[in-house]
Amino acid sequence: CAVSPTLVKSSNSTLESKHSLYCAQPACIEPTCVVQPDCIQPACFGPRFFSSKPKKEKKNKVKIETGHQVSPLPELIAEPTNARSMSFVGTHEYLAPEIIKGEGHGSAVDWWTFGIFLYELLFGKTPFKGNGNRATLFNVVGQPLRFPEYPNVSFAARDLIRGLLVKEPQHRLAYRRGATEVKQHPFFQSVNWALIRCANPPEVPKQAMMETPMNNKGPGLDVKP
Repeated sequence: CAVSPTLVKSSNSTLESKHSLYCAQPACIEPTCVVQPDCIQPACFGPRFFSSKPKKEKKNKVKIETGHQVSPLPELIAEPTNARSMSFVGTHEYLAPEIIKGEGHGSAVDWWTFGIFLYELLFGKTPFKGNGNRATLFNVVGQPLRFPEYPNVSFAARDLIRGLLVKEPQHRLAYRRGATEVKQHPFFQSVNWALIRCANPPEVPKQAMMETPMNNKGPGLDVKP
């Protein structure tokens, strides 16, 4: 994944002037999140410094200073649209075209897979499945999206799936603004996203009682509604 991490310089100018080199090893980076009530960053990483001169071990451990002011870190993005990866993993029926082509891909592949899930939930099958894995990959790249005549699905649902299953990732729904674009689609107009966790689901599965009767063959499980 071609993500370039940002190195945050230490606010202690005295320490930085004495040791101008940064340790580039992953094991030398340790989280030092400032313990303050208003510290809401998921992690505040501070680089550990090293010097070419040997140092004597100190008996007393160095205490982390929490009183000084720390400059705010850059804003973190939950959906890195610029990050690119060249990995090729996943089930053939759910792979996005850019993964199959090996052109590098970003977070837009997740929205493609979401579109495949919606299609499968509504129609009971995936849209590009072929006779084998090779045929499936060819269908994903070259076959246009088609909807079966049955069952009858609303126009909003079809339009959402069409937007998610655009083969060019830069024109795919949610490519620019992520989940915000999906939530604002007419298919979800009746959903109150702010209170989604408080809403009652349309159907609640009935609870089942588990019993372990003893028989001649040994213990077993019986499920009774």
